Amino acid sequence: MPNTKLEIDEVIGLAARYEVPVEDAVLIALNLYGISSDHRQHRARLDVTIASVPSVSWKVIVPLNAVESPFRLVDHDLHLGPHCIGTVQRIDADEAVGGYFRDGGRAATLNPNARSRCVGCAFCPNTLEAAADPRFSEERELTELLSAMVEQHPRRNLSELREVTVSTGCFEREDAAVAHLVGLRTALGSQGIAARIGFLTSVIQSDTAFADLAARVAPFVLRLTAECFTRRDLLLKKSKALLRRAEMPDLLRRARQAGLGTSFTYIVGLDPLTELRAGVAALGEHVTEFPNFQVYQAHNSIMAGLRTPGAEQLEFYLQARAWIEQILGGRGLQPQAWECYRPLWYSTFAGERLVGV
Repeated sequence: MPNTKLEIDEVIGLAARYEVPVEDAVLIALNLYGISSDHRQHRARLDVTIASVPSVSWKVIVPLNAVESPFRLVDHDLHLGPHCIGTVQRIDADEAVGGYFRDGGRAATLNPNARSRCVGCAFCPNTLEAAADPRFSEERELTELLSAMVEQHPRRNLSELREVTVSTGCFEREDAAVAHLVGLRTALGSQGIAARIGFLTSVIQSDTAFADLAARVAPFVLRLTAECFTRRDLLLKKSKALLRRAEMPDLLRRARQAGLGTSFTYIVGLDPLTELRAGVAALGEHVTEFPNFQVYQAHNSIMAGLRTPGAEQLEFYLQARAWIEQILGGRGLQPQAWECYRPLWYSTFAGERLVGV
């Protein structure tokens, strides 16, 4: 494929047209195109500072072997064309691990069911990662995982946790997922942790399961892994594709009616913008938490071919950002800076500064 042509003047112009900060447009483009460098990682975690806002460091996860990218890493300097537009302070391999912290130690993400062994969806890069996340199937093993994570916590105090998110695609049955969550609540309680549990899933769908979660696991938020609205049979693994688009709003409605928190995950760049707009509007009526919108990253030519037409351009994502703000901006919900490493928002949402930036 030919090198992607993107100049800083184009980024500045698009940022002005869509009324977003230049640094937000730069970071979205960075997620979209990745970085060309001497590093060969399929995906790496970076701490990035953009020159226009030198006081703020952003954590992003991008491929460092994107030879077609307009972004180049030279030593620690990040270049777009001839211009140095930022610096990279730290590079870590993005391995699948049992758990890690976010939001300064106030939130944790757990991968207790061998995420790296998941066959995954067509667009998912997990199969490119190194495997370091064993399957945790018993309450004792969950307790051991939490005990080990104490040593990684900034203040070695897990009672500070306010949110624990279970992020895995490897639960294929509803009963197994619910049983695991009940065990996790017990394990958290044994460590004095009263955090809300969030679960990324599409297998929990029944009113019986919702009632069980409300009674035995709450506080709890169901984060429905919607991912895309079109080509679901092609792009998604079977357990996700079985959930039809038309069923999603009612699923979230019933979960909310049972007393659960509700949200969804969505990959921007797989659907045409008109389908994105319709789907987000339908689901947005039934969420209590801001959804997780991620910029689609193509780690090879096959994954690039899965993009919807136009989604190889930065403007596609700025248009998506604007439409999502129109749909969700009046509902009192805002993205949290720590919740997503590939977001559409960094410093502002619908013209307002984000809390904690």
